[in-house]
Amino acid sequence: MSLTNVFNIAGTGMNAQSIRLNTTASNIANAETVSSSIEETYKARKPWFAVLDKQWKDVDRLNRKLDIRSKMGDGVQVKGIVESDHPLKKRFEPYHPMSDAEGYVTYPNVNIVEEMTDMMSSSRSYQMNVEVMKTAKQLLQRTLTLGQ
Repeated sequence: MSLTNVFNIAGTGMNAQSIRLNTTASNIANAETVSSSIEETYKARKPWFAVLDKQWKDVDRLNRKLDIRSKMGDGVQVKGIVESDHPLKKRFEPYHPMSDAEGYVTYPNVNIVEEMTDMMSSSRSYQMNVEVMKTAKQLLQRTLTLGQ
């Protein structure tokens, strides 16, 4: 892998983590939105990631021919945003203006603790990708000064 590929890999990682941060922010913003029907209730969303351009290598372990494969990728791609399949929360609030005929209000399936954990994780991952880019830039600059 050349050093210039590091910029592409870190860049795709930064893009993926940015999308993850945006979906987390959307989930937190809609955590307390209510609805009288299940169909209209906001459902938590998560990004779906995939490794770009997988290359597979066969590995021979302990002189046995096993089909063990290690994956090497050229970055990460956001395949899509999927809705959570966790059950929605129903609360008995008969005096709420959005309650249904039985007095229940439907709340989103957003777990604030999980969302805050995702936010911290994606923020740190984004920062690590920035650090990788800075280090790769410094290595390229030092390489250029070797001939002086």
